[in-house]
This record gives sequence, structure tokens and C-alpha cells, in this order.
Amino acid sequence: MSGSTGDTTGDPVGDGAGDGVGHGASADRGSGTGAETGTVTGTDTGTDSGGNAARRVVAAAAAAASAKAADVVGSLKEVLGASGSTPEAATTAESAESVDTPDKAATVEELDAPSAAAGADVSRGSTPSSSDAEDASEQGVHPATVGHGTSSSDACSVQWDRDATSAYGTAAVARFFVAVEQPGPWGRDAARESSLDRELGAELDARTSRAGGRFMLIRRPGGHPAKAGPRHVLVAYAGARPTDAWLLSALVPDVGDLLGLDWGALARGSRSLVQASLLGSQPAEPALLVCTNGRRDVCCAVRGRPLAAHAARVAPGRAWEVSHTGGHRFAPTAVLLPWGQTLARLDDHACESVLAASETGQLPLELFGPIHDRGRSAVPGASQCAESHIRVETGETRLAALWASEPEPVDDGSEVLVTHADGRRWRVQVTRKPVGLARPESCGKKPLDVLEHRATTLEAWF
Repeated sequence: MSGSTGDTTGDPVGDGAGDGVGHGASADRGSGTGAETGTVTGTDTGTDSGGNAARRVVAAAAAAASAKAADVVGSLKEVLGASGSTPEAATTAESAESVDTPDKAATVEELDAPSAAAGADVSRGSTPSSSDAEDASEQGVHPATVGHGTSSSDACSVQWDRDATSAYGTAAVARFFVAVEQPGPWGRDAARESSLDRELGAELDARTSRAGGRFMLIRRPGGHPAKAGPRHVLVAYAGARPTDAWLLSALVPDVGDLLGLDWGALARGSRSLVQASLLGSQPAEPALLVCTNGRRDVCCAVRGRPLAAHAARVAPGRAWEVSHTGGHRFAPTAVLLPWGQTLARLDDHACESVLAASETGQLPLELFGPIHDRGRSAVPGASQCAESHIRVETGETRLAALWASEPEPVDDGSEVLVTHADGRRWRVQVTRKPVGLARPESCGKKPLDVLEHRATTLEAWF
């Protein structure tokens, strides 16, 4: 029997139980109103709180940065040619105030371009010179990923970084994932605000949510021109036990074909039946999905897009930009399929490590602990916390070697049974308490009391 305590997530809205399983199923809790804090964009909730104030601040930030943006445009045009289309980094104040719609794709590609977003301190960002852009072009790197600004000091993720708030137990709860490739711009509610047919996106989102999963849009890192054609689809089952996890990939001629998925089989984790209902699907290597949607939160664009581009260079075909993982305050944040292992505060080196380790179904030691480990999506927040806590205690890197039960309510929190593949078991108490800080859980949102999950091992059986 051993006793130890693991700090857990600074989580005012409880992503483990509250970040949406798709839209409409369980959107982020907490209804803080918008606040002009100097970094403004969409929040994790299903409504655009403080939208008008946000747009005013966004427009002001974009205007203040116009001279710097002009330098960026000039530099990139030297590479793209005077007749080339305007790069996404050159988003204007007008486009920053506008809702992203598909008909804007030909002129202003990205809503989530850092130069258009309050919270991207463009004055402190590095402006790409023509030589930088030429080097990027020669290396096959889209110029839009060169010279990103840096997040301002009051951006949500910067504040949570400074506090070193725990990320335990904050993975958005989902038993499975349906991720559809959709190039072009995304709105805040990407399933309904992209070049994908709005009604089709809403229906796929609803079916996924009802079955206990999460629907997301993905796109290749770099430039995002809207285009027609077949779409890549990833279907992942995380499973209550990670030993059951699997990932399928398919290239579908029409996204509407996904309506024919066997949703019941997907909810149960029956790979053979799901594969039979998704023509052309094949088992796939683990994939890393990095949140980059600046319409949800600017931290995801400013900090996520360069990371996604780096991941794509390290592991071509295995890294994607994704529309929403929840938990912008932990940006750059990503989810590793098929396990639904959700990660916080990644950098280039951590990204390389997780891509390499995941090839053999492992999580690198450097991502253990409350700074980076948000939890495994298939179980509730308290169970995520207990599982992450025991992973640290045991040093177990294999993702499939540990699994946690559903939490049992007790007087002071809940108790979770964590099991190892070799038969060892631990009874863990998990609490969720305030840490004495108030922070916005998304840029431009009202600060809320920060809560963290904390874990203590009560008993162990070997």
C-alpha cells in the first residue's frame, strides 16, 4: 500500500466532463461572459460570448498591426509572385471582424491567421524576410507558417502556463472520433461553418454525439485552399480499455457517404462492422491531431499551426490540423488517435517524441505528469486523473497497459480503480478543488475560479 498525491487540472469548466462530445451533447461548462482582456476570439462554449466586444478589439489589433502585416505581404509576394493570391497571414481588419464563410476562401483563406487575431502580439512576432520565405519554399514549407507572432502576455494559454496549472483530467470525453478532411477556412463551429455543406456537417456532428463520440474537421498543415475532391476520413475507437483501441483511414469520394456508417457498431467498438460500412477503409498508423482553429481561440492558431507544420514534416501523413480539441488554455494541445490521449503545452521536441513513441503504442516519459498529460478521452475526468497519476507512479509508458474504472462518488470527491495489464490494481481517491486563482478558460472570456483534480493512492494490490 502506498500513498501519494498527484496535482491535476486547473479546470474551471471541467473539460473532462464538460468539453463537448461533438456539439450539443456536452458543451464546455461555464457561461462566463466575454471580457475585453486584450486577447479576443471564440471561446470553448457553444455561444460567442462577448462577440461584439471581441470584434472591436480584433479590428483594433489588426489595424495596429497593418504596417507589420504589409511587410509580411510584401515579403511573401516576392516568393509567391505579384499575381499570386494574398497569403493567409495578410488577413485584414475587415476580414477579422467578419464571420468566416466559404465564399471568402478565394480571397482571405484563414480566420485563424495570427495577424488577424487579438492575442497574437504581431509587434513582437518575427516578420519573415524574403530570404526566410524563399528558404521555406525550397524546403516545401508553406510561407504562412513562417514568422508567426507570439501570444500576448494576457492570452489564456500564457496565463495558465505561468501558473503551471495541472492539466490532469481535462481531455474532452469521447469513446470514439470521426475526423473528416475539410480544406479551406473554418468558422468557430467548424462542422457548420466551412466549405462542407452546413446541413451535412450538422447531421454528422449530431449522429456522432448521440453515439458518444466526437466529430471534428481536419486538414493538412500549411496552406488551406478550399477545393473539391475525395476526402480523407479517420475513424478511431478509443475504448474504455485502451487495449481495444483501433484506427481506420479511408478516402471517400463524397462526405455524405459517412451517413452510412454503422453508428451502433462504432459505439460498441466493432472494428469489422465499422470497416464493412466504410468502403475502402484500412487500419492506419497512429495520428496526431493538433488544434489550430483560431475562431475557437487565437492561442490555437498562433501556437498550434507552427507545431502542426513541424509534426507534418517529422511524420508525413500522420499529423493533421484539427478544428477543436477543447482546452485552448493548454495550447498547443493535441489528441493522439486511436487512444484519445490528449496532450497539453506541446513543443517541437515533445511532438517528435510522441510521434516516435506512438508507433509502438507508447507515451514518452517526458510527457508524463500534470504539465502535459490531459488524460485519455474514453473515461470521465476523475478517471483520467487517476490513470495519469498511476502512470507516473509506475513509470508505465505503454498506453494499453493501464485503464481506469468509472468513478464512484464518495464524501470528498470520488474513488477510481486503476488496473494494470499484469494484474496489479490501485484504489485512487480523486478530488477537484479550487487553487485560489481566477483565470479565463479561453481568450476574451471572463476569469473563473481555477479548479484542479488531485489524486491520492489509497490502496495497492500486487
